[in-house]
Amino acid sequence: MELIIVRHGRPIRVEGAEGVADPELAPVGLEQAEAVADYLENYPIDLIVSSPLLRARQTAAPLGSRLGLEPVIIPDLAEIDRDSDTYIPMEEVKESGGEEWQAIIDDPDSMHGDVDIDAFAKRVHLAFENVIAENPGRTVVAFCHAMVTMCYLQQMLGYADRYGIRVDYAGITRIQASRNGARSVRCANETMHLGDKVILTP
Repeated sequence: MELIIVRHGRPIRVEGAEGVADPELAPVGLEQAEAVADYLENYPIDLIVSSPLLRARQTAAPLGSRLGLEPVIIPDLAEIDRDSDTYIPMEEVKESGGEEWQAIIDDPDSMHGDVDIDAFAKRVHLAFENVIAENPGRTVVAFCHAMVTMCYLQQMLGYADRYGIRVDYAGITRIQASRNGARSVRCANETMHLGDKVILTP
């Protein structure tokens, strides 16, 4: 089967939300979502799945509407910051600089607070593997997040560095999965479909 993983488009900034921050897409993020739909709508897609977070669901919506497919929500595809009351796009953190950005450079894991990253990565891996197991011979598009995609690729490829493969907003990664357990990366972080709407992740 083919698993097409799409990171969500660029969201807005949310700080100090009452409860959990679940940002909607920024205007450019909505344009990125339409660009993904333009690119994939003529591809033979059998199923769309999505993280429950709003930015992923909004990115999935244009493609789902055009194909007449209602995205299936998979809770374990939610991002590592799913319980945070703040979402600041990483390019804004970099632009602000200072101690916060330097701390991330020194220790990228620090941006996730006290979240158990290894446990998160295992949940993500199992979620994707379940999608693969339940859809033999089909093409599935999964709308999710940067750390979700990066952790899955890290575990699949056996990388020591979970940040060794960057994933940009609305970037597309394609995985070929065989029934015998073989997994092949056909491409990672494809962004040509975005044209001038590409925003590089720091």
